[in-house]
Amino acid sequence: MLKDVMGVIYTGENDANLRELTLMRAIAALPVAGRYRVVDFLLSSLVNGGVRNVGVIMQKNYHSLMDHVGSGKEWDLHGKHDGLYVLPPFLTRENVGVYNGTLDALRSNTNYLSRSKQEYCVLCNSSIICNPHMDQFIQFHVDSGADITLMYTKEESMLRDEAGTYIGVAEDGKVTEMEVDPTHPPLTNSFMDIMILKREYLRDLVDKGVAHGQHQMSRDVLLPMITEGQGRVNAWEYTGPAWRMDSVQSYFKFNMDVLDSDIRRKLFVDDLPVFTKIRDEMPTRYGDNATVVNSLVADGCIIEGTVENSILFRGVRIAPDAHVKNCIIMQDGQVHSSAYIENCILDKQAVIKRNARLIGPNAYPIVIAKNVVI
Repeated sequence: MLKDVMGVIYTGENDANLRELTLMRAIAALPVAGRYRVVDFLLSSLVNGGVRNVGVIMQKNYHSLMDHVGSGKEWDLHGKHDGLYVLPPFLTRENVGVYNGTLDALRSNTNYLSRSKQEYCVLCNSSIICNPHMDQFIQFHVDSGADITLMYTKEESMLRDEAGTYIGVAEDGKVTEMEVDPTHPPLTNSFMDIMILKREYLRDLVDKGVAHGQHQMSRDVLLPMITEGQGRVNAWEYTGPAWRMDSVQSYFKFNMDVLDSDIRRKLFVDDLPVFTKIRDEMPTRYGDNATVVNSLVADGCIIEGTVENSILFRGVRIAPDAHVKNCIIMQDGQVHSSAYIENCILDKQAVIKRNARLIGPNAYPIVIAKNVVI
């Protein structure tokens, strides 16, 4: 049965609040937890759930994401039949590569939807990090006979003022109410932008929605469906940890949370592996005077100074007498001797010169853009 499901990941979220981190990349391509990208979690969940046909709808700044997912080999999505489909922006005079919402994106890729053979489609946004049992979600939907099933969580950290979609769920799993971008969310169930429905039904909804000048799936399609009772919409609760990547603070919080071994165990479950692009490197080399406390260190690093409560990506160099605390240092970053940084996010190839001091507030970390030297 699970072979009869396809997946579509829409990577067109509003990324303005992530500032320098998304100047050159989509949210889906954001490096997290030392060696992963945000999109790895959803892609892996779909593959673990038996999905073998996945389309990734790209928008602006998609080169980094395309480079990362490649042919889909790391997720075993490179067979003769189906596999991973990269769907770049469909450029016309009217459409300049930026979709107004999920409906526009799906309308531009209607050929992919009609060409696919699967009966069901799991439609996801790519700004949420989670690791659900997708097979259980799919089975729940098929057994319930609903038109659409939404995935939701009670995780309090997912609640946002003036952002997000929230639902009320009856005991039998039926969605009874929905609020989109409320000033203060009165409902505590956050819709995770993951839903399943029949592929042909999705095509009908997209055609109708676009014909009526609609753009958003939640506000324009699901909301009237639930409030006017036009179809049966069910909900399935995801009970694992979840994070919404919609600001520098939420990005920083996720990475710091992953340093907690209990949270890591809940996210990286044994029977739900998270796959990512492999880069074969030398193991990390630690100098004689290196001190590393409660940190995640990827391969290929050279550490000769002090690192605490931090995440170091591949190829980072920490010089002697340098001190790094509560920081995220992306690929090939450098901290020179006698420098001190705290509560900072260094994008790729950023360099902190000797004797520099950078201390950001815990609630609002300093972001150093890619290739910047300080």
